[in-house]
Amino acid sequence: MNTSTNPIFGQIERLVEGVPGWSPNDQLFSLFLLAYTSEAEGDILELGAWCGRSTSALALAASKIGNVSVHCVDLFPEKNDWRKNADGTYSFTVRIGDRLLGAYEEQTVWAEPYERDIAPLYERHNGVLDIFNQTMKRNGFADIVRPWKGDLLHFMQHAPKGFRCRLAFIDGDHSYDAVCRDIEYVEHYLSEGGWLCFDDAFSVYEGVDRAITERIIGRPEMYECGIQLTRKLYVAKRRKNTV
Repeated sequence: MNTSTNPIFGQIERLVEGVPGWSPNDQLFSLFLLAYTSEAEGDILELGAWCGRSTSALALAASKIGNVSVHCVDLFPEKNDWRKNADGTYSFTVRIGDRLLGAYEEQTVWAEPYERDIAPLYERHNGVLDIFNQTMKRNGFADIVRPWKGDLLHFMQHAPKGFRCRLAFIDGDHSYDAVCRDIEYVEHYLSEGGWLCFDDAFSVYEGVDRAITERIIGRPEMYECGIQLTRKLYVAKRRKNTV
């Protein structure tokens, strides 16, 4: 069936229907357009995939471009990785090799959203990676998407030789130091003219806002076309001759 005349927004809506997550559809459509129309070289890199909502939009773009893969870096926590903190909130820690990687430590998950959105996932699945893989298989993207359980440092240690990306989407640890570190890591791979995108920008996370302000907006010699594209998606393009 020729899908070229089917509206992309509708295709994305169908792909992510029922997929747990917090990425609004206008943001998914924006990510699709940036990835699909980017003239930069390379694959797509996503940090923070969860169950595959944003991944599905990025993989749809990759499928239409051809010969492009989506590399998804996430801690993909299992049920026993989570712990309840003394104040009733939740955090988790995942072991990757000989390293312990924590999440939601500075800005923990309140009990209500944890019990409403996260705990039910583990009633039917051992871990988030199982859900993610099912989402990719159901949407026909299993051959396009490559999940990496770990952080960006782990990815850098095992990335394909000569890896470059046309778009990178950062949605990992939202603390200032972590976002700055992720920007530094991603810049090793982001091609000239490639898009660097941030979730939860200029919404409620001071660390994300500060990192973008200092490391992206504050470096006009490195990035251009910076814009708050949707309610919580900030994007900027890497200038040429900065690699």
